[in-house]
Amino acid sequence: MKEKIIKKAGELFLRLGFKSITMDDIAGEMCISKKTIYKYFCNKEVLVEESTNLMHIEIHQTIDRIMAENRNAIEENFKIREMFSDMFKSSADTSPLYQLKKHYPEIYQKVISREITDCSTWFRTNIAKGIAENLYRKEIDIEAYVQFYYTLIFNINENTSSEKELQRLELQVLEYHTRAMATADGIIELEKQLQNTNTK
Repeated sequence: MKEKIIKKAGELFLRLGFKSITMDDIAGEMCISKKTIYKYFCNKEVLVEESTNLMHIEIHQTIDRIMAENRNAIEENFKIREMFSDMFKSSADTSPLYQLKKHYPEIYQKVISREITDCSTWFRTNIAKGIAENLYRKEIDIEAYVQFYYTLIFNINENTSSEKELQRLELQVLEYHTRAMATADGIIELEKQLQNTNTK
């Protein structure tokens, strides 16, 4: 039951926001009493932390699956962005991550610290792969580009409240990041991925 509550809470937090969803909402969605939730979680903050831990695991399992599908480096980045876009598509006006930062800052800092570490490894692997595929330039300083990219991505997430605007900016950053590294072949692949994104 505890795992089911964590999973349902995470789904609701992502869809409607961390502030908006109450323990009553979660109990109602699951057709259980609020007392049952409090049997496992002493307060909402503990449930928020548990649900973000589960999201972290699920996100990185999905990233691992995408990376194992043998796409080229640029297509891989667009596929991962699409996954994040689908997962964080909120019904609320304010993005879930922005709500998390505002209302649960300590949990947010733990999430961001962990994501920067894990995502840096993924960015590094992707750049090395793109160089090997002749989609990214060979003279790139990989560590510098990893830092540039996660600084831009996480800064946008920290400071953009609108989910719609966040999605637009993240696509702009991905294009900017890719163009900065791309060879002539990489530009062709980038334009193809942008075209595919715009027709969805």
